[in-house]
Amino acid sequence: MLHTVGVKRVDKNIDHRRVPNLATFFKRHGKVLPITSNASDYKPGDVVWWNLSETGSLDHIGLVVNQKSDDGERFLVIHNMGGGQVIEDFLFNAKIVGHYSYEKK
Repeated sequence: MLHTVGVKRVDKNIDHRRVPNLATFFKRHGKVLPITSNASDYKPGDVVWWNLSETGSLDHIGLVVNQKSDDGERFLVIHNMGGGQVIEDFLFNAKIVGHYSYEKK
Protein backbone atom coordinates (compact mmCIF):
# COMPACT_ATOMS: atom_id res chain seq x y z
CA MET A 1 0.00 0.00 0.00
CA LEU A 2 1.42 3.40 -1.01
CA HIS A 3 1.01 6.36 1.31
CA THR A 4 2.15 9.16 -0.98
CA VAL A 5 -0.54 10.89 -3.02
CA GLY A 6 -0.09 10.51 -6.77
CA VAL A 7 2.58 7.81 -6.59
CA LYS A 8 1.90 4.92 -8.95
CA ARG A 9 4.76 2.65 -7.89
CA VAL A 10 7.34 2.31 -5.14
CA ASP A 11 10.58 4.24 -5.70
CA LYS A 12 13.46 1.97 -4.64
CA ASN A 13 15.83 4.96 -4.56
CA ILE A 14 14.45 6.59 -1.43
CA ASP A 15 16.49 9.50 -0.14
CA HIS A 16 16.18 12.45 2.23
CA ARG A 17 13.95 14.37 -0.19
CA ARG A 18 11.08 11.99 0.46
CA VAL A 19 10.43 12.98 4.05
CA PRO A 20 6.86 11.57 4.26
CA ASN A 21 8.18 8.15 3.19
CA LEU A 22 10.91 8.33 5.82
CA ALA A 23 8.35 9.36 8.45
CA THR A 24 6.25 6.30 7.55
CA PHE A 25 9.35 4.13 8.01
CA PHE A 26 10.09 5.64 11.44
CA LYS A 27 6.45 5.21 12.50
CA ARG A 28 6.54 1.53 11.53
CA HIS A 29 10.02 0.59 12.69
CA GLY A 30 11.03 3.24 15.19
CA LYS A 31 9.32 5.18 17.92
CA VAL A 32 7.10 8.24 17.55
CA LEU A 33 8.06 10.86 20.14
CA PRO A 34 6.00 13.85 21.28
CA ILE A 35 6.30 17.18 19.51
CA THR A 36 6.94 19.83 22.13
CA SER A 37 8.47 23.27 22.51
CA ASN A 38 10.73 21.96 25.29
CA ALA A 39 14.31 21.64 24.02
CA SER A 40 15.13 18.97 26.61
CA ASP A 41 12.68 16.60 24.88
CA TYR A 42 14.96 16.41 21.82
CA LYS A 43 17.96 14.14 22.35
CA PRO A 44 20.97 13.23 20.19
CA GLY A 45 19.94 10.63 17.63
CA ASP A 46 16.35 11.86 17.38
CA VAL A 47 15.01 12.50 13.89
CA VAL A 48 12.97 15.67 13.41
CA TRP A 49 10.61 16.46 10.53
CA TRP A 50 9.79 20.12 9.89
CA ASN A 51 7.49 21.91 7.52
CA LEU A 52 9.22 25.00 6.16
CA SER A 53 6.26 26.66 4.44
CA GLU A 54 3.02 28.13 5.67
CA THR A 55 1.12 26.06 3.10
CA GLY A 56 2.54 22.82 4.46
CA SER A 57 4.18 21.87 1.19
CA LEU A 58 7.91 21.99 1.99
CA ASP A 59 9.13 19.11 4.14
CA HIS A 60 12.56 18.96 5.75
CA ILE A 61 14.30 16.40 7.95
CA GLY A 62 17.31 16.46 10.24
CA LEU A 63 19.09 14.62 13.00
CA VAL A 64 19.71 15.92 16.52
CA VAL A 65 23.42 15.70 17.39
CA ASN A 66 25.37 15.74 20.66
CA GLN A 67 26.63 19.32 20.31
CA LYS A 68 24.90 22.17 22.12
CA SER A 69 23.81 25.62 21.02
CA ASP A 70 25.96 28.60 22.04
CA ASP A 71 23.67 29.26 25.01
CA GLY A 72 23.80 25.58 26.03
CA GLU A 73 20.00 25.31 25.93
CA ARG A 74 19.50 23.02 22.91
CA PHE A 75 21.21 20.26 21.02
CA LEU A 76 22.17 21.21 17.48
CA VAL A 77 20.78 19.60 14.33
CA ILE A 78 22.54 18.27 11.24
CA HIS A 79 20.56 18.85 8.07
CA ASN A 80 20.96 19.74 4.41
CA MET A 81 18.99 22.44 2.62
CA GLY A 82 20.79 21.88 -0.67
CA GLY A 83 24.13 23.46 0.11
CA GLY A 84 25.62 20.48 1.88
CA GLN A 85 25.32 19.24 5.43
CA VAL A 86 25.45 21.79 8.23
CA ILE A 87 25.29 21.49 11.98
CA GLU A 88 23.42 24.41 13.49
CA ASP A 89 20.89 25.63 16.03
CA PHE A 90 17.88 24.87 13.84
CA LEU A 91 15.57 22.88 16.12
CA PHE A 92 12.86 25.52 16.56
CA ASN A 93 13.43 27.48 13.32
CA ALA A 94 10.39 25.93 11.62
CA LYS A 95 7.22 24.09 12.54
CA ILE A 96 8.01 20.58 13.81
CA VAL A 97 5.57 18.02 12.40
CA GLY A 98 7.34 14.80 13.37
CA HIS A 99 9.72 13.59 16.07
CA TYR A 100 11.12 10.05 16.01
CA SER A 101 13.77 7.77 17.40
CA TYR A 102 15.19 4.76 15.66
CA GLU A 103 17.40 2.10 17.16
CA LYS A 104 19.23 -0.21 14.79
CA LYS A 105 18.29 -3.78 15.57
